[in-house]
Amino acid sequence: MKRFIFIGILFSIFNFQLPIARAQQGDEQMASYYYQNREYDKAIELYEPLYARTQSVYYYQMLYTCYLETEQFKEAEKLVEKRMKRQGRDLTLYVDLGNLHLKRGERKKAEKQYAAAVDKLGRDSKQAIDLALAFENSGRTDYAIATFLRSRQNLGNELLYVMELATLYGKSGQYDKMTAEYFNLLDRAPGNIGAVQIALQRALNETSSTELADGLRRTLVSRIREHPDNRSYLDMMIWFSLQQKDFDFALTQAKAVDARFPDQGGQQVMRVARIAANNEAYDVASAAYKHLIAKGKDNPYYFDSRVGDLEVRFARINTNFATSAKEQAALEAEYESAIAELGKMQQTVPLMRNYAHLLAYGNNASNNDTARLQKAADLLYDIIEMPRVAATTVSEVKLDLGDLLLFSGEVWDASLLYSQVEKANRNDVVGAMAKFKNAKLSYYNNDFQWAKTQLDVLRASTSKLIANDAMQLSLLISDNMEEDSTYETLGYYAAADLMLYRGQLDSAWSLLNDIEIRNLSHSLLDEVLIQKARIRMKQARYAEADSLLQRIVDHYSEDILADDALFMLAELNEQQLGNKVRARECYEKLILDHPASLYTDRARKRYNALKTDSGN
Repeated sequence: MKRFIFIGILFSIFNFQLPIARAQQGDEQMASYYYQNREYDKAIELYEPLYARTQSVYYYQMLYTCYLETEQFKEAEKLVEKRMKRQGRDLTLYVDLGNLHLKRGERKKAEKQYAAAVDKLGRDSKQAIDLALAFENSGRTDYAIATFLRSRQNLGNELLYVMELATLYGKSGQYDKMTAEYFNLLDRAPGNIGAVQIALQRALNETSSTELADGLRRTLVSRIREHPDNRSYLDMMIWFSLQQKDFDFALTQAKAVDARFPDQGGQQVMRVARIAANNEAYDVASAAYKHLIAKGKDNPYYFDSRVGDLEVRFARINTNFATSAKEQAALEAEYESAIAELGKMQQTVPLMRNYAHLLAYGNNASNNDTARLQKAADLLYDIIEMPRVAATTVSEVKLDLGDLLLFSGEVWDASLLYSQVEKANRNDVVGAMAKFKNAKLSYYNNDFQWAKTQLDVLRASTSKLIANDAMQLSLLISDNMEEDSTYETLGYYAAADLMLYRGQLDSAWSLLNDIEIRNLSHSLLDEVLIQKARIRMKQARYAEADSLLQRIVDHYSEDILADDALFMLAELNEQQLGNKVRARECYEKLILDHPASLYTDRARKRYNALKTDSGN
């Protein structure tokens, strides 16, 4: 019986409190509605009883804010002081009181409350973090810093709050103190170097002035002098130099690490090599790889360095620019030597593909040189027949082989290979590339309607590069099909395009020149000009190429090839004509006028590198 009575009492209490809880919830929602609509007086009427019943910190904060917004300063002061009596350890209340005085214009009283909060700090790190956050939210970074420093002192631990303090110093522009925090941490705990680099990278990205970078460089130089055997500072200097795109200095520092720490230093040299290569700083990358190669075959980075060095030299030689027969012959000999030394295996597949490309398409090649073409084909067949090579790699090499067959005039066999790859890779990038190559082959054969149909499908490709190439060729066809219903001019252009692909530069030039003379106002003229520029660049007639590209920039700035022309013009001036100022201007124009271009990221890298070199 007693048990049933007890349950009944509980049920009665629950039924009594349930309406109260629902009423409180309704009042809270209504108060929040008034607050959001800046009807603070109405919000106060609801928050006052809510806070009185619960003493909730949330209701306190809302009520405090409403009092300030309605300038009820006395009520706000009473609210804070009463809560202080109940919550004496909550030092954020001193910040609220200080902010209240500041709102009244009583600056000295505000500063007194802020200072009192810091003075009352004990040995509770959570208390310190809460107080610092309250100061930071109130815009008082100076007191937030003072809070962390006092708590660090109270707890006797100099490694406490390093990240928090460094961030606050950075926000307040005290970059020397910020870097000192990070480097003092590295002195005692070098394992934190990754976290320090991430934090500094974020700060460098968010700071528009050079003050942080300059201060960081000075501090690093000073620390390295004071602690020449501290690996952390050397690694930080390499990291910083790479961030600033100063690849030469990064390599110098990496070599210093390698000399002082021979068991570990090669890792940094390899890192510099790879990052420099990705940023097209080929001279630095090659020098880094050669440094590791010179250490001998027992060096763990020897194999990767041999491969990397040849890839860099291939990237530099495989451009629009002319290459001397002597330079290419030397590179081919290096490929021959490396493949003989390292062997034909999965890891050397990139070398074999690049060597085949040089043999087939390099300046020493000709589509009539059957011996070189056969040697290139044999290398590609070796890869295809190699055991345990990834299926995607095999498909990519089959595309290389199809390109070689097209180059040598075996158009039907090339198409069969492209179709085979497309069928085996219907839903991936390799299949899309095979489809594009087949569409381009149809374009070469003057089957423009079919080519355009395939290209229009590819414009939705997941690969931005393929989609862009497909769009350009589709627009080339559609624009000129409309203008010339006989397709005669477009047919001549396609023939010249194929000649250029096959390295028949003089024949291609003659046909393109004929198109330009006969069609002074044809929509193909910007395409004709850019192809003529490519020919002159291959022939090392750079001044003529410069003039042709400038004509596109001047007269076809709104056409689809404008960004191509700008990027080629920039590279031409930077690498061949030695006009760094003009190159930088072209990169800048491309970034500003064509932000969605595929060249924008590369242009930005080169622009920043040239800007660093000039010191501006």
